[in-house]
Amino acid sequence: MFESFFGLNAPPFQLSPDPSFFFESRGHTHALAYLKFGVYQQEGFIVVTGDIGAGKTTLVRTLLEGLDPDQVVAAQVVNTQLNEGELLASICTAFGVPVPGTSKAQLIATLEAFFTAVAAGGRRALLIIDEAQNLGKREVEELRMLSNFQLGNHALLQSFLVGQPELRQMLGSASMEQLRQRVIASCHLGPIAGDETRLYIDHRLRHAGWDGTPIFDDGAITQIFAFTGGIPRRINLLCTRLLLGAFLASCRHVGASDVRLTSREILAEIGPLGCAIEG
Repeated sequence: MFESFFGLNAPPFQLSPDPSFFFESRGHTHALAYLKFGVYQQEGFIVVTGDIGAGKTTLVRTLLEGLDPDQVVAAQVVNTQLNEGELLASICTAFGVPVPGTSKAQLIATLEAFFTAVAAGGRRALLIIDEAQNLGKREVEELRMLSNFQLGNHALLQSFLVGQPELRQMLGSASMEQLRQRVIASCHLGPIAGDETRLYIDHRLRHAGWDGTPIFDDGAITQIFAFTGGIPRRINLLCTRLLLGAFLASCRHVGASDVRLTSREILAEIGPLGCAIEG
């Protein structure tokens, strides 16, 4: 709606993850380096945690886009609210493998055969489990079993466990000792720092064709960080509303008073951003 008014060629603050908008904050750059190290090891589990909206999915997708599809076959499971026996079938579906039936033994044998074929073709399999904090102990044990598959001395599968901070608590329990021993890299994605907020906003605007307007003044940036806590998805929601408000007012400047007004409107409509934006 407001893109043409500001001379933009795309929505700059969309909520859906888009690796092309990836912003290299200090925290995100550090986390990405950890993930690249983990992938280089070609085995075990890599754990990525972060608060809702911190950019976990964008981070993982950015990593995946940098991988050579001739070397890596990657698949992602995004629904972890599963009933008994559904995880293995979901993994088959994610890799494009026909589900042989409901027998656990059949599913495991089918996946092992697929991973072996991938390895024989000179590639390796990478599995990403999103919202992994929702997994039960049974599902975690199934993932550990899959990590046992080997061809010679090489693991057939590497897995990313991506989730909210509760995932770390779950993996820290005594019953998860065997899986913890296979975690080769772990990182927690925190919020963007206050001094990076303007850089983040300008980065997204430039990626959408920004020519210098709208202008967010220093007071606006300070208020945006205060209201969002530096969580990228919260910043995106607030900035979208700010641009909409500026467009409706035929204004190309966003100041601190605009942020305070829009923040109050959001609070009245959906409550605090930390509670309102889930997923």
